[in-house]
Amino acid sequence: MPACYLVLPLAIAAATLSASLADPLAAQQTASGATSREVVQSFPTPEVERLRAALQRLATEAESVDALVDAGDASLAVGDLEASLGFFGRALELSPENARAKLGLASVYLRSRRPVEALQMFAEAERAGALTDAFFGDLGLVQDLVGNNAQAQQSYRTMLATKPGDDETRRRLAISLAISGDRAGFEAALLPMLQRQDLAAHRARAFGLAILGDIKEATALANRLMPPDLASRMAPYLDCMPRLTRAQQAAAANLGIFPSAAEIGRDDPRIARLASSADRSAAKADDRLAPRGTPLGERTTPTRARPTTQQSEASSRLAQVSREQATARPSSVSEAFIELAGPVSAARKPGEGAVDITAIEIPRESRERPKPAKPAPPAHPSRHWVQLATGRDRDALSFDWRRMARKAPDLLGKRSPYVVRWGQANRLLAGPFPTQDAAREMVRALRQQGFDSFTYTSPTGEKIIELK
Repeated sequence: MPACYLVLPLAIAAATLSASLADPLAAQQTASGATSREVVQSFPTPEVERLRAALQRLATEAESVDALVDAGDASLAVGDLEASLGFFGRALELSPENARAKLGLASVYLRSRRPVEALQMFAEAERAGALTDAFFGDLGLVQDLVGNNAQAQQSYRTMLATKPGDDETRRRLAISLAISGDRAGFEAALLPMLQRQDLAAHRARAFGLAILGDIKEATALANRLMPPDLASRMAPYLDCMPRLTRAQQAAAANLGIFPSAAEIGRDDPRIARLASSADRSAAKADDRLAPRGTPLGERTTPTRARPTTQQSEASSRLAQVSREQATARPSSVSEAFIELAGPVSAARKPGEGAVDITAIEIPRESRERPKPAKPAPPAHPSRHWVQLATGRDRDALSFDWRRMARKAPDLLGKRSPYVVRWGQANRLLAGPFPTQDAAREMVRALRQQGFDSFTYTSPTGEKIIELK
């Protein structure tokens, strides 16, 4: 863990923050004795208030883990990643297995563009008992950023099972499906948002179309939604999207991070190892973080491959745009698409041959197939569980269940154990429970009897079987 902790004593930090948020009028009157006068004062945001409260608490309880984690969360909310890293790091020094601190540190790593460390910390947070439904959206993004699209899509769907209205997670799922080559799934995921004219969904669709190789339609969409100068600036990025690695495509589409021309198609070695391991679907999570020699798999780009003429031209165009932007003003792929976050002028008319986004129809893939009158319910719907243990040997898990049922007969005695695959191991589950709150209540009751457990929401389609 990086040794990046706060330098100022927490008491001084608390006093400084309190002073900065105090009423400036009162301070002026105290200092000069002048009569009151009208001032315009902005109120602190809830995140700043949370940070101030945590720092004030730390001023008297310097080793309060809860206050440190609260301060880390609040710092993260206001975008101070360095301070957040320091608070979470100090919390883990005092309580090495604190699930909230591990989860917060994983979020810091994600926002710091360190997906490998974020993936490892998410795994540690889950093992420490973090409520998995609280972070599946970010976990899915991290998995996409290391090239593991299948696991990312499972995480997104788990998140959407409990929060179906989370548009950000649904857009991330669409991008992940595009990276996997699933055009129909990509379009279907975005369609509800496109129908209500969600501009962020249009942005995701432009990137997804480019990832799928439909550069012409992606460029037409960019031209429809952006001013001509920004659209022309965006074109080289869209041209290069099919040549990026899966991890690079996820970073570009979700975070606006585009590799340099020399790095196109080449992953960081650690990410390449993780992506290759995901392709083989054989190694455990911890093993995937260890070196395994030369990455295997058809997606790996040879390090000495000579670029084709078309690739060289695209890279040259991208380099030219980068130079122009550098001499004009700081810019990036995310800035080029920033216009998609604002309103589209109602007076703008689509040009001849352009895509009219204001009249979204069902995608071509859906029109070509008859629409079922009533979809059948899923064979394995999403449900709420309590996870009690993990292990490879199901006989050993059965023994663990009997031992726990004897110790807590009022909680587990009348229930049956269930298992589901988790990588190379199995989750031991109790349930299902009618609601997530009911599952959390069971977690609290088990904790009072000395058991460590946490809630688990199974995604739609995941088969969970009774342990005999």
